[in-house]
Amino acid sequence: NRAETAAKIASNPSDYKVCEGCDSIVGKSTAICPNCHSFRFDSEPHTVVSQAVLLGNREQRSVTAEDLG
Repeated sequence: NRAETAAKIASNPSDYKVCEGCDSIVGKSTAICPNCHSFRFDSEPHTVVSQAVLLGNREQRSVTAEDLG
């Protein structure tokens, strides 16, 4: 459930960061984005919360590893 996941992320943004390549939200220990292989991230809490709210309120648009498996 995207809305539930978004709420979890928004309530603890310091555990996450936003990929600057594809706007995915990843865990703070991620070194390379699993979706686009970028290594640039924005870990500002307000950015993480804004992106979580945006992604939680729309349908998935990106292809994930699970989609390909």
